[in-house]
Amino acid sequence: MSPRVDPAGDQTGILAPLVADHERAAAYFWSFMVDRSVRFLPERLAPVFFSTLVEAIAHGADPAAYRAGLVVLGRLYRRFDLYPYHGTVIAAAVVDTVRRFAGESWGPESARVWEQGCFRVLRLAEQSAEMLGDGPQVTFGVVESVASAGGDLAVVTVRPVRRLDYVPGDALPVCSPRVPGRWRWLSPANAPRPDGTVEFHIRAIPGGAVSPVFVGRVGVGELLWLGPSCEVGLSSAAVGDGDLLLVAGGTGLAPLRAVVEQLAGLPVRRRVTLVVGARDLSELWDVAGLDGVRRAHGDWLTVVSASSEDDVDPVAAGGLLGVVLHHYVPGQAVYVCGPPQLIEEARTWLLVGGVSPDDLHPVVTFRHGFDVVSWASRQRSVTAAVAEVAGGEGGDRWVGDVP
Repeated sequence: MSPRVDPAGDQTGILAPLVADHERAAAYFWSFMVDRSVRFLPERLAPVFFSTLVEAIAHGADPAAYRAGLVVLGRLYRRFDLYPYHGTVIAAAVVDTVRRFAGESWGPESARVWEQGCFRVLRLAEQSAEMLGDGPQVTFGVVESVASAGGDLAVVTVRPVRRLDYVPGDALPVCSPRVPGRWRWLSPANAPRPDGTVEFHIRAIPGGAVSPVFVGRVGVGELLWLGPSCEVGLSSAAVGDGDLLLVAGGTGLAPLRAVVEQLAGLPVRRRVTLVVGARDLSELWDVAGLDGVRRAHGDWLTVVSASSEDDVDPVAAGGLLGVVLHHYVPGQAVYVCGPPQLIEEARTWLLVGGVSPDDLHPVVTFRHGFDVVSWASRQRSVTAAVAEVAGGEGGDRWVGDVP
């Protein structure tokens, strides 16, 4: 599932009018297929399928975002029991719809480019469907609250229309209809709750296409699209009952906080050290959210903060990893989550510093081939893990730092 290189150049000009009027475009796409007696897709999911498909055809430079879209398409492909022969009518519907809404941006080579691109993405969606197997479906959620946690950070609480099945530490594709088809990986900052709500921590990345929308424009009552949860290397079940050393940089704390909440509810106790790095003290705001857990479970949970007040990022300066090595005890499973720079540094310097390769578990960033292979190999076991946690029901930045 490698990102696509468009042989015909930038398709942004064609995509822009589709984004601006995506609901009408999706309705036209759906009607095109219905008129030809192809009724695999419910009308309510037509905007999700169509917008994700055309975005995958037109873009592909961001490996993580591209794979998020393919995960969504793969789940829909399997859910609606699609086959390769469906591709002909889907491609015809895409080309006709894009032509209708593109206006003057449509050129003599556009039909060929979009048809070939559609067939290619559908082949990748088929591969994604096979890799993912059965499991949590694409669904919707309503924004219950948006709270500012600083100028560029928002805490968005969502109530899914059907209970979201995930294991703490998982990530899932999330999309706002304000930027249709542009999925980003987000990770719940809480273990599953009785009321089903899910909390996401999102930082606005300067110049980003999606994160400023979540932080500055998405409001209470809006609908979000939620993809299936995926295992990204942070599941505590992978190491049994062993002790854990959790390392969080920035919003990478969100999934590790969910893991801590999960461990607090389990009868088996293990020693857990959580090391949190930030550029300054203001970025450590969420550590306070763990105070209640730490006070109640101080016999097994230790929280260590590493920040810098002199404009030096402790991750870049190596300070955070130095703190990690100070607290590392051989045999601990070391989970690392944060921006790509932290993951790259951890993969090198923690091993140099004495952490066993078998103990190191960096989060998947999709920036390397071995990341993708490792991630793909995990997904088949996700359904069983989700079912166990849910009580028998099957549901260039890290998650949280959304470009």
